[in-house]
Amino acid sequence: MKYIKNILALIGLVAVVSTLIFAVQSSEVEEAPVVKEVVAKDKNVADTYQITAIEIPKDLNFAGEDVPQDDPEIMERVDREFLVNTYWQSNALLLIKRANKYFPIIEPILKKNGIPDDFKYLAVAESGLENLVSPAGATGFWQIMKGTGKEYGLEVNDNVDERYHVEKSTQVACDYLNKWKERFGSWTLTAAAYNAGPAGIQKYMGIQQVDDYYDLLLGQETGRYVFRILAIKEIVSHPEKYGFELDQEDMYEKVPTFTVEVDTAVANWADFAELYEINYKVLKRHNPWLREPHLNNASGKKYAIEIPNKGYYRSTSAGQ
Repeated sequence: MKYIKNILALIGLVAVVSTLIFAVQSSEVEEAPVVKEVVAKDKNVADTYQITAIEIPKDLNFAGEDVPQDDPEIMERVDREFLVNTYWQSNALLLIKRANKYFPIIEPILKKNGIPDDFKYLAVAESGLENLVSPAGATGFWQIMKGTGKEYGLEVNDNVDERYHVEKSTQVACDYLNKWKERFGSWTLTAAAYNAGPAGIQKYMGIQQVDDYYDLLLGQETGRYVFRILAIKEIVSHPEKYGFELDQEDMYEKVPTFTVEVDTAVANWADFAELYEINYKVLKRHNPWLREPHLNNASGKKYAIEIPNKGYYRSTSAGQ
């Protein structure tokens, strides 16, 4: 009897083991298609979205001044900015769209003042063509400091800040750039001085005994500055080369405006806006240099207020 019990126990053990083996095998067979599906899905992503190195143009220059592309260290820095600015796709798209809106305002002012057209990309690098304020207080498209703005004739106070005025701040940038081009003799160094300050560039040039931007050892921000402008220039000028597909209808456009001259105080800009069937927000959008809801104007200065043509915004008033 004991012998028969042992045989039965052994048979039972074999049955349990067989069941477990079959279950494992069945599980593997059932999961295999899932694994294959994941692999196929990953492969599909790789087939449709390729992240590649960027082919750098052979004739890079800033304002007609050639980049020393035979220098491997220079080319690594160029490559970095091309990669960062190409693969930051959302930002690049916004820059391309805004450039269509604001370059037609900036370009003729640069030309009138003898500033190379490439400097419009300096404004892009400085602010992204937005009225930003830096932690140091630099303001507007051209990131002008309060003291510099006043030195070059802008009105800068709590009531009116013309650093937010695109045309007037562009003119100040031109005056500033022409002054330092005369000192440095190079547009590239002048661009670097715009970022680091003329005194800083002069100091580095004296210590390092070189007179070329590409030979200077500079801090992180200024050391990348011109290379970033070069990358932005190339991407915004030739977006299709870098995978950006936009139609003209995708671009931002400047709303046509007419000018109203004001030479008195204005008690309430919201009331003023209502006279032209717009609201305070629309008035400020076209005149961001008006910093308060009223205009003091104790001196009787003449201001040009931009008003959008009818039909571009829905008609609004305080009573609606």
